[in-house]
Amino acid sequence: MPRTTTLECPGCPPLRALTFDTLGLIKVIESRENQGGPKVVERWGEPDPSKSVNAVSIIDRKSHPLLAVARKNGQIDVLSLVNGDSHATITTANDVDVQSEENNIIGLHLFAKQNLELDSRVCTLLTCTGKGNASIRSIEVPDSLTGSSSTNSSKTWDVCNGGNILCCKVDGNEEFALFGGKGVEVNIWNLANETKIWNAKSPPKNSLGIFTPTWFTSVSFLSKDDHRKFVAGTNNHQVRLYDISAQRRPVLSIDFRETPIKALAEDIDGNTIYVGNGSGDMASVDIRTGKMLGCFTGKCSGSIRSIVRHPELPVVASCGLDGYLRLWDTKTRQLLSSVFLKQHILHVLFDSNFIVEDMPKGADSLPCKEQTMKGITVGEEIEASPLKRKKSSKVKENGIDGSEKKRRAKQNEERKMCKGNDGPEKMESREEGSKSASKKRNKSSKKEIPDEK
Repeated sequence: MPRTTTLECPGCPPLRALTFDTLGLIKVIESRENQGGPKVVERWGEPDPSKSVNAVSIIDRKSHPLLAVARKNGQIDVLSLVNGDSHATITTANDVDVQSEENNIIGLHLFAKQNLELDSRVCTLLTCTGKGNASIRSIEVPDSLTGSSSTNSSKTWDVCNGGNILCCKVDGNEEFALFGGKGVEVNIWNLANETKIWNAKSPPKNSLGIFTPTWFTSVSFLSKDDHRKFVAGTNNHQVRLYDISAQRRPVLSIDFRETPIKALAEDIDGNTIYVGNGSGDMASVDIRTGKMLGCFTGKCSGSIRSIVRHPELPVVASCGLDGYLRLWDTKTRQLLSSVFLKQHILHVLFDSNFIVEDMPKGADSLPCKEQTMKGITVGEEIEASPLKRKKSSKVKENGIDGSEKKRRAKQNEERKMCKGNDGPEKMESREEGSKSASKKRNKSSKKEIPDEK
């Protein structure tokens, strides 16, 4: 069973999260009130290393939410976010070089605005492989689980001429896509006509004449409504801020620790970002000034691979190769709770429409938080009163002993003063006198004992 650790803090609010690991398992973690922390409630799939999850995307809505998962073997599954039922499966086994790890699916996005017509049962996906082969395809989801899915249409284009794509992101309006990777400068494409609208320029050489190689590991837009500003993490532990309306080179560059940046996430305010690196360090940065707001307390023992901010609650989740899902408070940066999930976790998502079920019938007798607090305080007062009485009775019974102790303390102080003023001869005579007096007392006590008998 997974181990759960909870610290003394306000507690984790009710939420639902999904994690994806290297064995292809999807685990559902829920946190409810009076539960003692988040727990694993469901596990979807069977362990298989060939089905390791490379990318995930979600349509987070109240009715018919969907989840898309891209796996290592080139398979894409469209699942129900509620119960994990499979709606559609796409396989790319016949594509060229699909078995090579360099051409795995790196980027995946499930379009939400194009899937508003639920009667059509059609969903649209954007995928991008490691070699830069991007495609947009529409999938017809069958009405029943036993039916087969079919691909209606697809568009394919290349986003890079060389290098490897390592990160992909679509803006909030789902009109532009951002790509970057090893040997590939970050660039933005218009998804409507598959054209490149902007390409970054590498920074100049430093004072020593050393050129930094291009190696982007993660990207994220600052705001859902604005595609012009975004941040990118590099393999040489830098976080760069780009503004396509200002210039092609980074507007701001920040060094974070000494290991590669592995995960980036934006806050809902549009000014704060969360950074995680390969050594388990995580911090929040004000991207307007470039100053670090603070690090998240608690050391992660493995590389952080995914950071997600909850869209409504002040909670941010992180996961990585140490097998832990950690939930943090965005304001205090304190650890709310952590769950050990046994496998290397690669991605995490929040279900923002999670609603705690109503209390069952007959649950009115269960105590609420206020009632339990009142009951505890009353019990403490009842137990505290006899303790005070016992203390007071002891003081009354031992009143004489207290006065004797004071008198003996005064005598000891006087003796010490005399010892300091007198010589060693007087000290010896006093000790002999005290010994003889004690002997006389012992003899008198022995004589009195038989008379009492």
